[in-house]
Amino acid sequence: MPTPNSTAGLIEKASKYLSPEQVARIQIALEFGALAHQGQTRKSGEDYIWHPVAVAEILAEIQLDQESLIAAILHDVVEDTPYTKADITERFGESVSEIVDGVTKLGKLQFDTPQEAQAENFRKMILAMARDIRVILIKLADRLHNMRTLGVMRPDKQRRIAHETLDIFAPIAGRLGINAIRIELEDLGFKAMNPTRYAVLENAVKKARGNRNEVIEQITDTIQNRLDQENIPGKVLGREKHLYSLYKKMKNKRQRFADILDIFAFRILVDTADECYRTLGSLHSLYKPLPGRFKDYIAIPKSNGYQSLHTVLFGPYGVHLEAQIRSTIMHEVSEHGIAAHWQYKQNDPDKISPVSNVDLRAQEWVKSLLEIQQSAGNSLDFLENVKIDLFPDVIYVFTPKGDIITLPRGSTPVDFAYAVHTNIGHSTIGCRIDKKMVPLRTPLESGKTINIIKGPEAHPNPAWLNFIKTAKARSQIRHFMKHQQSGDAIQLGQRILSKSLRKFNMAYEGLTAEIREELMKVLNIDKWDLLLEDLGSGNRMAPLVAKQIHDAVLGSDDKIEVPKHLGQDAPLPISGTEGMVIHFANCCHPIPGDEIVGFISIEKGLVIHRCGCHNIKHSKNNPDKTLEVHWEEDVEGTFLADIQLEAVNKRGTLANIANEIAKNNTDIERVRSEDKDETYSLMQFTITVRNRVHLAQVLRRLKQLPIVDKVHRL
Repeated sequence: MPTPNSTAGLIEKASKYLSPEQVARIQIALEFGALAHQGQTRKSGEDYIWHPVAVAEILAEIQLDQESLIAAILHDVVEDTPYTKADITERFGESVSEIVDGVTKLGKLQFDTPQEAQAENFRKMILAMARDIRVILIKLADRLHNMRTLGVMRPDKQRRIAHETLDIFAPIAGRLGINAIRIELEDLGFKAMNPTRYAVLENAVKKARGNRNEVIEQITDTIQNRLDQENIPGKVLGREKHLYSLYKKMKNKRQRFADILDIFAFRILVDTADECYRTLGSLHSLYKPLPGRFKDYIAIPKSNGYQSLHTVLFGPYGVHLEAQIRSTIMHEVSEHGIAAHWQYKQNDPDKISPVSNVDLRAQEWVKSLLEIQQSAGNSLDFLENVKIDLFPDVIYVFTPKGDIITLPRGSTPVDFAYAVHTNIGHSTIGCRIDKKMVPLRTPLESGKTINIIKGPEAHPNPAWLNFIKTAKARSQIRHFMKHQQSGDAIQLGQRILSKSLRKFNMAYEGLTAEIREELMKVLNIDKWDLLLEDLGSGNRMAPLVAKQIHDAVLGSDDKIEVPKHLGQDAPLPISGTEGMVIHFANCCHPIPGDEIVGFISIEKGLVIHRCGCHNIKHSKNNPDKTLEVHWEEDVEGTFLADIQLEAVNKRGTLANIANEIAKNNTDIERVRSEDKDETYSLMQFTITVRNRVHLAQVLRRLKQLPIVDKVHRL
């Protein structure tokens, strides 16, 4: 059992803001937790109960409610002791047991790899977060205490846990605005991952600190005196960057330690937002600001609710001063983020929290994670997508109505469209930035107004995956493509099977639901659409399946009767928008207007070739693998075509030809040039065209150039 002295820290912290009745329930939880973990020890040799007590104490420091503290004390009970979730519900209520269940790992399930186990546990935690955000607060406190006691672990395990902390838990703490926990997690993770670098940097900071103290004190007094003169009640604090922040800055910006330490950092706390702006004016009159280094996170808060004014100044002695100006409430949000929401609710549950927007932003973020989870292929994909989402160097852009959208730096109009709504992302065809048309791959900049142009028949382009930045856009595009590919493969598989059945004088239309049920038993498949999808994707060969159906009919003792095939199958129409199940051969680059033929490939599904392509000459020997196809009328989109030119070998020839191609609304995908002789160069271009007519126009214009001797399609 815990002794009074051993739990005194937790009880003392809880007593400062909880009622005696609530503290008494925490004491009961301590006794139950000690009983449940009796006989269990940690790697350090101490009784196991001290870990959950320490976790609860971390949460008491940021004044979380009594249910959170009780759940923290009991968070390992279900996982590591004979007691169940029902036992906790009976003693402490359903809310506490739900939080404990959300924190509990999936220990009873078996996974193929540790990475898969980690990803699935993370997915479970996110789903629990959606029900109660306190789950992640307990998990962060649990990870913080584990990091504080990491030294008892093997070095390889220390590095693995530290890597996970820096990859996932510290960024989550930052995303929820809990900077006090984030900073400590980052420093402890840095120390475990790079102990030598940590020690060198720590010693360097200690040496530099003594030389800087006098300058910091002098500047602090100067700023404080100016605030007093302006009758602004405020407190000026010298601020040191934590070690991991220094390390990242040195690494990412390739700066020396001395260069970073030349910047002096200060934090000024005042009472109201109005006083923040008055303080900014006083500072700028005291020291000259650096142009372009001012940021207003009060008017436009960060995605985690963080608010402050940031400015950089020319200080005395030629040093630069970084200043953060914020109110006391903003400071509380900066340190404790969403946890600050509960501090205000403790005092008056009916009062609207001044930091409720932090809770709202956190819930919006969790909601976006749920959308990513629903469209992710598996837990590993989900974890990777969330990691992308956790490291945004953010920008702020506006919708046409003036709403602010926060995105990672480098985001494109496609990312913006999906951030507004998934359906808008799916139907995007163009974009205007500040009323000017731009390509969809254009990186966005803060302060711009983005207007997405939608098309009713539009759908995501797989090429978008090459330049988008946000996890939501990536997961939604992949989700759409997966379902589109499945539907297209089913439709194509049905057509291919219909053709193969015709060879056995059977009609696909005659395969009624009852007949399919019988055939599914014979073919040993669970769903008919899965069979068609395999056929359309090239994973099964239609002639073999058709023969199995034919043999099943013959051997069915007249139980299965399929109507005879009547008439002819029309060729399969090709529109160019079929998605991933139809491929256009790179060897001959078919374009609308060409005579084409389909070839069924085991690896790619249906591949479209030009009828004269040398790579399908052997298809005459494999009629089962060919499919009659034709272009639909009014095909839209662009297709690749190869052309070859003989041009005069002189300076500027390539540029002139490329310019002429561009004049015809044509893009150049690839170009290759070599000298034919001293007079002529041989050039090959891969260009985009709409159809044979468009290609003919391009060739005719190129022939008219004096520098071009011959030009033709390959």
